[in-house]
Amino acid sequence: MVFRLVNSMSEAQALVNFKASFSDPQALKDWVVNSVPCKEGEEWDGVICNHGVISGIRLEGMRLSGKIDVNPLLELKGLRTFSIINNYFSGAIPEINRIGFLRALYLSGNQFSGEIPSDFFQKMRSLKKLWLNDNNFTGQIPSQIPQLLELRLENNQFSGNLPNLSTTLLMEFNVSNNKLEGEIPSSLSKFSASSFSDNSGLCGEKLNKPCKNSVEAPKPMENTEQEQNKESAASDSNSSSNSNTVKIAAIVVASILVLLALLALLYVRSRRKKNEKGILGSVRSESNNEVSSASVEVQVAAPEKKEETSISRKSSRNGSSRRGKGGGGGNGGVGDLVMVNSERGVFGMLDLMKAAAEVLGTGGFGSSYKAVMADGVAVVVKRMREMNVLTKDGFDAEMRKLGSLRHKNILTPLAYHYRKDEKLVVSEYVPKGSLQYLLHGDRGPSHAELDWPTGLKIVRGIVEGMLYLQTQLASSVLSHGNLKSSNVLLGPDFEPMLVDFGSCSLINPANLSQALFAYKTPEALQNGQVSPKSDVYCLGVVILEILSGKFPSQYLNNGNGGIDVVLWANSAISEGRILEMLDPQLASSKSYTGQMERLLYVGVACTASNPEQRPDMVEALRRIEEIQNKGAQESGSKGQDEWSQRSFGSSSVGSQSGHRHSESFDFAIS
Repeated sequence: MVFRLVNSMSEAQALVNFKASFSDPQALKDWVVNSVPCKEGEEWDGVICNHGVISGIRLEGMRLSGKIDVNPLLELKGLRTFSIINNYFSGAIPEINRIGFLRALYLSGNQFSGEIPSDFFQKMRSLKKLWLNDNNFTGQIPSQIPQLLELRLENNQFSGNLPNLSTTLLMEFNVSNNKLEGEIPSSLSKFSASSFSDNSGLCGEKLNKPCKNSVEAPKPMENTEQEQNKESAASDSNSSSNSNTVKIAAIVVASILVLLALLALLYVRSRRKKNEKGILGSVRSESNNEVSSASVEVQVAAPEKKEETSISRKSSRNGSSRRGKGGGGGNGGVGDLVMVNSERGVFGMLDLMKAAAEVLGTGGFGSSYKAVMADGVAVVVKRMREMNVLTKDGFDAEMRKLGSLRHKNILTPLAYHYRKDEKLVVSEYVPKGSLQYLLHGDRGPSHAELDWPTGLKIVRGIVEGMLYLQTQLASSVLSHGNLKSSNVLLGPDFEPMLVDFGSCSLINPANLSQALFAYKTPEALQNGQVSPKSDVYCLGVVILEILSGKFPSQYLNNGNGGIDVVLWANSAISEGRILEMLDPQLASSKSYTGQMERLLYVGVACTASNPEQRPDMVEALRRIEEIQNKGAQESGSKGQDEWSQRSFGSSSVGSQSGHRHSESFDFAIS
């Protein structure tokens, strides 16, 4: 406590010195040396605090002017955000680039002018958000800008060409109403045309304005009559030649178009026939390329499946219409179907081969299909490649272990089909679909039912399912390995059911980073290592996805698209604008705002870049149960510091107030 007081007094002196550089700082009357800037409940105006340390300065709309003395700000080691939006500062851009640890810089709505050196922002490697809009800056846009999340330069007088910026993380970009010219770089083409409007010299496909790369030079006026006659004769000759060339080219192009049309027609028909054959019809045809007769595989496989044969006999005695020739040893021509969970009935390979198929999607494991069998029973069939690690017996043992799991939040596989280069895994079809579809693809009645109690119920069910997996699959480093919203299915009452778990031991090592989300965690990307805490990170991303309603960029292999929800969450906390950044569907439940804030802290704790700082799954469940037990009436303000301390540990992030913009933190982007 003594250390915090000493540190605060030092920061107070720094802020007073900073204030002294303003012409009329009447709006900052409470900035005096004999007080503490971050005293709880008595924070100085325009100061953002994080556990007693200044992390942001937000002097917006205070009618301030004068000089911005950067020297005192260098003493604020925790400073991450600096905003002076809508004031009367003028002159050249201040030497704010000396504060290399800034994450967000907002100079919008002032009267700054002059050119900005091309390397001005080069050393600000932590900078993620840069707003210079609504000033009078001139010259070219600085080319050496770090990778940003937001860049706003509109309503200035920037000129010249647009720099070819790195846009891997860039989500907000605007250079409208400047004096820019030239072609829009391909790296910026993902932004809308309005981002480039009111720049008469800009061109490119985005603006439906072709660029003139070359201008024909004017012909000299001194051409002699003889030269003109030669050109005329040459023109007549070339005209005849060009006419023949054009005719030939037209015939060739027409022939190519006809050929392409025929090929397209044949392709569509072949795809239609392939679908009509059913899912496993394609497996049959592919297997013919590897063995002279698929029945050879059946004959070899059949003796190893005595148990399945007995199950099929039981089904036959019970009058099941789904036995078919494909069950047990079967003679479907493509091997047998091995039942590992008969609670939903018993069916065979022939039933699947005759089933009507519908493509559901393609994921890290392979393609998924919905198959509706003759008696109306629907299942999901996943065709999985790159699973050659285990022998047939080893694969069978793993599938039987997964098929034996029983928990309300776990959807166990029903059956599998084994081939050397491809496996089929059959599971129950869940009509409501996945959590990912509910959040991002369904804006119908189901999405309208996603209120806060339902969202919290889904989160708790996911954690309970994960705890069960950790208990039953304790011998595995990762009990799930691929936890994300697309692998959380929802029952009729929104009870979540986890799928695609326990696959780490089945997938080829070279394909793990592409197939499993746990191998996209910070520790996996940096050190190639995973642990049970990697599943915790995946849980945290799902929690933040539910709270924000945004599609996580973490799910994407190339990192392009989506929103970095980890960065989003830290920004929301740091600026005290949590409710403004929540999914409006959830935020409409005003009486639950306290619970939402507390769950956000849980999500951020789970996604800490250091695995040792993450809670384990037991602790995560305890915190979620505590949130539910707090009740709907708690506002969330009381005890928030305690929650942030528990959630963040030693991380330098906490609840603060702020503008709608935000900044990132070291642990969130490392």
